[in-house]
Amino acid sequence: MSKHSYAFPPAGLPDQNQRTVDRAVFKTAYAVVPGSVMRDIVTSRLPHWHATRAWILARPMSGFAETFAQYAMEVAPGGGSERPEPDPTVESVLFVVDGGLTLTLEGKAHALIPGSYVFIPPGADWHLHNDTADPAHFQWIRKAYEPADGIPAPAAFVTHDDDVTPEPMPDTEGVWATSRFVAADDLRHDMHVTIVTFQPGGVIPFSETHVMEHGLYILQGKAVYQLNEDWVEVEAGDFLWLRAFCPQACYAAGPGPFRYLLYKDVNRHPRLPGAPSLAAT
Repeated sequence: MSKHSYAFPPAGLPDQNQRTVDRAVFKTAYAVVPGSVMRDIVTSRLPHWHATRAWILARPMSGFAETFAQYAMEVAPGGGSERPEPDPTVESVLFVVDGGLTLTLEGKAHALIPGSYVFIPPGADWHLHNDTADPAHFQWIRKAYEPADGIPAPAAFVTHDDDVTPEPMPDTEGVWATSRFVAADDLRHDMHVTIVTFQPGGVIPFSETHVMEHGLYILQGKAVYQLNEDWVEVEAGDFLWLRAFCPQACYAAGPGPFRYLLYKDVNRHPRLPGAPSLAAT
């Protein structure tokens, strides 16, 4: 079992005495989807998945974030899929937040537990099943892989949060650190999915403003987060969705660590209108 804990949406449906106002907001530069609004009535069933439902947290949208989709997945006992990915050009990261799953990846079985991290390259053969007596939950991030001429596609791998040593950010004395599952200079990869950890009181001490899009799923703790011109309070189970160049910063405000799973697109030229495929240049 992992030394960390990971949040997942509560599902269900609030009773009629619950207030209707929540922290959910969608703006031109960002969206906040609190865990408290991820309820049964907003789930999707996916083709070729059995006894499984998904909260689709992000999908490509013109004029907003366009590079990825992200799901919160719930697999009931006996559920899963022999055909999980419909598109052979898509790469994925799976991150298990609770329960147990059996992954078969390129013919090899892997027992996944909370904290398991899986990278699946485009075209890989994989299956996923819940053979336990309890529901299992995981985050699933999907991106259309962008090949680069002369650079091979990345290989599949399975690892665990506890097996990756967080790298402290410079001059932070370890209060801000990043668990990198892929080397930053590995140009086979066109996306990074990392875990960022702030100890109480840790901050991003400037407004990051950059080309990368973000899906930011909060695994643990709470913070006050800058999103464009706003500061919002966020906590475990919330999802933040940021378009390119949305200014962002963070102040870890809770009594314990603040941790989130972070997607960003990296290591490729921006596509230009009318330009040929970058894979051939």
